[in-house]
Amino acid sequence: MITAPSDGASRPTAGALRLAEARTENPVSVDVDGYLAGLYEHCPFLGPSIRRGMTGWTVHEIAPGSHRYAVEAELFYAGVQAAEWVRPLMPRPYGVLTCENVVLVGHCEGAEHRELMAWPHWALKHLYAQVGVMFGKFPQGTVERGRCGQGIPPPPFSFLPVRAGVRPLDPKFLMETPDLAAALAVAADDGRDVFEHIPCEWKAVREWARSLPRPEKR
Repeated sequence: MITAPSDGASRPTAGALRLAEARTENPVSVDVDGYLAGLYEHCPFLGPSIRRGMTGWTVHEIAPGSHRYAVEAELFYAGVQAAEWVRPLMPRPYGVLTCENVVLVGHCEGAEHRELMAWPHWALKHLYAQVGVMFGKFPQGTVERGRCGQGIPPPPFSFLPVRAGVRPLDPKFLMETPDLAAALAVAADDGRDVFEHIPCEWKAVREWARSLPRPEKR
């Protein structure tokens, strides 16, 4: 396994995101409790995960004046760190309940959160599907519906959930990316370095992500 680079000298974008709250189960800077209260009926894993203390939150704030490219890069590295936290926990008892959430707050000139999250999320979910880690993307205010058409409460803040994949269920959420669904369906974490064939550097990762097959519209 690997971790995101921690040496600021190796990451010229470091500083685009400020750590507003280190990992915690009960953040105070965003209204997690109020939001989650409306989600229990939509996710059978959420309640058990919270009761066992297996849902964590890390809040990152965009530094004033940061360039979009730098914010994307730092959000990507935050996602890598969350995934590498999740991986060793997945084989443990109740490991399927493990979920880390990367929260994004603040403003970036010229880009909404939806845009800032797009490329990091796209790259991360393709990198980590092979080892059974699932990434989600919830920009603030997003209106979505469940598989049965029921309304899902819009998130009051933007975040990337990073969790253990559920092989019998998650491929159904990836119908527009069949290659990704197929990879997740047979995923097993053998401890491999997901960056074995690509540098852990945002410019290279973004270019690689651009080469991946686009979602199939249905």
